[in-house]
Amino acid sequence: MVPAGDLTDALWERVIAVNTTGPMRTIRKSLPIFIEKGNGVIINVTSVGGLNGSRAGAAYTASKHAVIGLTKNVGFQYTLKGIRCNAIAPGGVETNIGTTMSEPNAFGLERAISGSANNPRTGKPEEIATVALFLASDDASFVNGAVITADAGWTAY
Repeated sequence: MVPAGDLTDALWERVIAVNTTGPMRTIRKSLPIFIEKGNGVIINVTSVGGLNGSRAGAAYTASKHAVIGLTKNVGFQYTLKGIRCNAIAPGGVETNIGTTMSEPNAFGLERAISGSANNPRTGKPEEIATVALFLASDDASFVNGAVITADAGWTAY
């Protein structure tokens, strides 16, 4: 929940490494396998933070926006090789992400949660998994380079 004015280089680099570089390296490793097979499905997990400006801290938001761009790029670039790449943008989901923040930035937290009262409900991990299963299935064969929002309508307000 750290805003840009308080963001350290170390935090920026760590968040970008985990949230953006990690998916890129995974995609890079999977592409030769999928190209050899002539098909494959890549599913990235981004966030509603990647669709909006302040659902989280500056580094997290930037990293999730980057994953959306990566998803769209890979989806288009490799479609003729039989490879689809999509992303899921969950809203609030019952995970342990809150326990990883030992001392959230007060200003950043206040600004990021200012719209949280509009969240209809918190999702369950299984609900996100169901979206992933759909995207991985042949039922989604025409879905490519897309970001599926799974947030109970939170971003629809």
